[in-house]
Amino acid sequence: MTTHYAYAVIKGVDSQPRKASIVASLARDRYVSDAVVILENTPRRAARAVRKAIESATANLMNNSSVSIDPKTIRIARISVTAGTRMRRYVPASRGRALPYEKISSNIFVEVAGDEKVKKVAEKSAEKEKSAKTADKKEEK
Repeated sequence: MTTHYAYAVIKGVDSQPRKASIVASLARDRYVSDAVVILENTPRRAARAVRKAIESATANLMNNSSVSIDPKTIRIARISVTAGTRMRRYVPASRGRALPYEKISSNIFVEVAGDEKVKKVAEKSAEKEKSAKTADKKEEK
């Protein structure tokens, strides 16, 4: 049984990296199904973006791998939040002035890992071969 990996990156999330990192730590080192339930019930703005990144990475693993992956074994291998681009903006102030501020964004990286499904068809064919061999031995006697 081999492990396959897939990742997803969401750039420009309108949330500060410090706040998004707190949400990402809730899902770190968990199975995807558990992490999605936790993030659906987390009352933070960044929880939706982190959940979408996890679901995107899971879909990439399921659809882009050449083998079938067992959905129960998919877990979050890595999740990180880094600083994105900063947009400089201005807010009006008294006496005709303009005060600068920065709109901070985040980049979310999620890597998931999943194991291959065990093929049960091979076991059935092996059982058929065994039963066919025993039937042949009985006919010879």
